[in-house]
Amino acid sequence: MKIRNILLYLSLAISTNIGAQQLPYQNPALSSEERAEDLLQRLTLEEKTRLMRNGSPGIPRLGVPPFDWWSEALHGVGRNGISTVFPSCIGMACSFNDDLIERIFTAVSDEARAKNTLGRQEGKVGKYSCLSFWTPTINIFRDPRWGRGQESYGEDPFMNAQMGLRVVKGLQGDGAHKYYKLYACAKHFAIHSGPEKLRHRFNIENLPMRDLWETYLPAFKALVQEGNVKEVMCAYQRVDGDPCCGSNRLLQHILRDEWGFKGLVVSDCGAIGDFWQPNKHEVSKDQPAAAAKAVLSGTDVECGAHYNSLPDAVRRGDISEEQINVSVRRLLKGRIELGNLDPDSLVDWTMIPASVIACKEHKDLAREMGRQQMVLLKNNGILPLNASVIKAQPSKLMVIGPNAADSTMLWGIYFGKPTHTVTPLEGIQSKVGAVPYLTACSITDMTVQEMVVGKSTETADGSTTLQMEVKGEKVFTIPEILAQAQQAETVIFVGGISPNVEREQASVNLPGFDGGDRTSIELPQVQRDILRALHQAGKKVILVNCSGSAVALAPEQEETCDAIIQAWYAGEQGGNALADVIFGDYNPSGKLAVTFYKDDTQLPPFEEYKMEGRTYRYFHGEPLYPFGYGLSYTSYRYGKPCYKNGKITVNVKNTGTMEGTEIVQVYLRRPADKSGPLKTLRGYTRVNLKLGESQTVSIDFPKERFENWDEQTNTMRVVPGKYELLVGPSSLEKQLQKIMVTIEK
Repeated sequence: MKIRNILLYLSLAISTNIGAQQLPYQNPALSSEERAEDLLQRLTLEEKTRLMRNGSPGIPRLGVPPFDWWSEALHGVGRNGISTVFPSCIGMACSFNDDLIERIFTAVSDEARAKNTLGRQEGKVGKYSCLSFWTPTINIFRDPRWGRGQESYGEDPFMNAQMGLRVVKGLQGDGAHKYYKLYACAKHFAIHSGPEKLRHRFNIENLPMRDLWETYLPAFKALVQEGNVKEVMCAYQRVDGDPCCGSNRLLQHILRDEWGFKGLVVSDCGAIGDFWQPNKHEVSKDQPAAAAKAVLSGTDVECGAHYNSLPDAVRRGDISEEQINVSVRRLLKGRIELGNLDPDSLVDWTMIPASVIACKEHKDLAREMGRQQMVLLKNNGILPLNASVIKAQPSKLMVIGPNAADSTMLWGIYFGKPTHTVTPLEGIQSKVGAVPYLTACSITDMTVQEMVVGKSTETADGSTTLQMEVKGEKVFTIPEILAQAQQAETVIFVGGISPNVEREQASVNLPGFDGGDRTSIELPQVQRDILRALHQAGKKVILVNCSGSAVALAPEQEETCDAIIQAWYAGEQGGNALADVIFGDYNPSGKLAVTFYKDDTQLPPFEEYKMEGRTYRYFHGEPLYPFGYGLSYTSYRYGKPCYKNGKITVNVKNTGTMEGTEIVQVYLRRPADKSGPLKTLRGYTRVNLKLGESQTVSIDFPKERFENWDEQTNTMRVVPGKYELLVGPSSLEKQLQKIMVTIEK
């Protein structure tokens, strides 16, 4: 197979360089549309349908190489060997730093291109190693119980749009090149956020038009119309009876007709099988009918093998070959735009060297994002810790908790393989030496697997990875934990949850978890009990909560903890980033991209997709920590904002004791719109301020930022009238400075 792939590429290169022998589809001087049309006419029906699968075999007689549309780059190149593992997306969102997100995904695309070039040279082209990457996830994180919410950029439509646009630009390139660097994919279209165990049969009915257009669709529209995203992935579930991958309303009327999308629609994996298989959607009678329905609705590429039945569907009249040609034209154009049919000498992206993979510059980016995404939720003055004092008496500090030495927890989901992962324990010990450590518990109980170092394995880049092996089990008791912590005055407890229990559809059945989702947002009781015991024993307790979603921490906030840091799944440099924050080498600036509720009673039913009562935009209660919230080691004072000439300006002063970065947030409210959001984010920026420094911050706020749902016309538009602009450090009403603005026709 390897030799055959190499020969395919050699034959293509030779034919492309001999002008007299070139066929039109081999001619780089022609447009991608002309080349795709020529190649389309040379394909048989069976060849066309094979090209419509994510794993597309080569066509040797035409010099077309094999290709796979399925690669992952959620927060780094995933499932393809060594790569830089950046923090989880929900964590990156808490940086409120669009520029850094673009830099990170530019680094990701550099690594992806370099890996693809190496793979093709070695004849290794397949799943996870090509040029189409199924990211970003821009679904609204409407409910903290959704196990995949960590893939998104939070609960706000505007933030998902702004950050998603930067991900697309970083992956696809800046548009100044003949070829696209990669293809990005906006997913999952549309109205998709759990429950995981129901997704293959779930039907969303009677969703209010306002929720559809004002909450669930804006990020997708932005990536299509502003970001020129080249792929859109349709979701698993049904909407008003139609599977998303077979929905004319979503894929044709909205995506293509109204928004003008010209790119590819790809199915989620196995979604076409859901159309006809028992106990799933069952909207098609059999496999050929399901495949035909999907293609006719606009799903061009299937992740799966049900499109193998398309020739049968053509023969019995379910679909015509010309209708199949519509999709094949699109996918051929895509492969040409990526340079997949041309020699490397013509594609400048193939010059990116392999040395960029997991390079120091990218590791530094991972550490910087790890710092910026940390959110300080509580601090009674204990932080930052004094590293010099602890170095003199290391036994006065102790690290405890199930996530302290867990490297894979930091990787989140859809991860690559870092050359080395810095755990929280390692990061802390690198600052102050060998402080004592105790696992104490697992995520949900007192039973802990004891691990020992096993054999070492050399990785592809020459580094060495130590394999951990299970030695046995240890059951801790709280008296034992307190005895081992007797000398410690301060305890850093690194707990929370783990990607092992919140993730895509998974076999998880532990207290508080089900099928990859959560049944309760409370911190697991075993951890809560240990924290309480440590507090009652007189210890100063710093909780580092690792999670991909909001965790209810009311007892920890109100009683048992002196400080709380929300660390998310912080990537391969997470331990260093955490230690930088704990010991004051970095002043935390992260702000929450999701609401942290007080407890389970504040949540509507998980299966309900109506936005009423959900997220900061529609939640009428008092949260534990509001959207946009995050503390600093310094303090800031805001002046009165001003709106003029499409810009909002406000003076911000550092009134505290050290340099810091504040994230200024702008919210919009239309007072006359009684059924609209309580407020909705429409702008933000970061400002770095030295001690005592003040700056006038300017945030672009063009007229289109006033767009919202108009119940009179059932459209999204800028309705003339009065609007309230709210400027401040979070969505908390009492912290916001307010001004009234009138928008004319």
